[in-house]
Amino acid sequence: MTQVLRVHPVTPQRRLLRRAAGVLGAGGVIVYPTDSCYALGCQIGDKEALERIRAIRRLEPGHNFTLVCRDLSELATYARVDNAAYRLLKALTPGPYTFVLQATREVPRRLQHPRRRTIGIRVPDHRITQALLEEVGEPLLSVTCQLPGDELPLTDPEEIRERLRGRVDLVIDGGACGVEPTTVVDLVSGVPVVVRRGLGDIGPLGLAEVEGAGRA
Repeated sequence: MTQVLRVHPVTPQRRLLRRAAGVLGAGGVIVYPTDSCYALGCQIGDKEALERIRAIRRLEPGHNFTLVCRDLSELATYARVDNAAYRLLKALTPGPYTFVLQATREVPRRLQHPRRRTIGIRVPDHRITQALLEEVGEPLLSVTCQLPGDELPLTDPEEIRERLRGRVDLVIDGGACGVEPTTVVDLVSGVPVVVRRGLGDIGPLGLAEVEGAGRA
């Protein structure tokens, strides 16, 4: 059975988000809104929930997962960041950006890129997401809620419920989200490189862009 919680996007009801945190703590997979798209999420250390997300998205082994964090104070636990990278992160968060960084030993190997040992880090600018993370007390493991064969992420909570009925435990209905994913910036080499152009603006940032990257 898939529950739906209708949460106010400006003043999220804490009692509802406590219920969502309880579902996650019991090994659940949820769909929740962010400042870019709806996302699939579970607890970091839950292997079974991770495999359910892999099955829903039909993800290849090399897919880079993202840890969605409340703020940069959680960053050093999960990723290695030098001073230059930290300044960029501070300037762009919270916001619709995902940063690819070298993972620390706190990140389970199954969440890291198998060759590069990297992890995506993200701090969304969204009140429901922030309130949920506060209730959970740790980052969420996440991927965009885009199903195999679809050209765009799912944006309507009712459609999400119908198409994922019985495959996820909970949908947080925060209203319609966008369909444009985050801008992804790779910081591993020490030189910021945009590997996917998305919602986050790169115009005024002077960032390099990898050849062939386009708007997702």
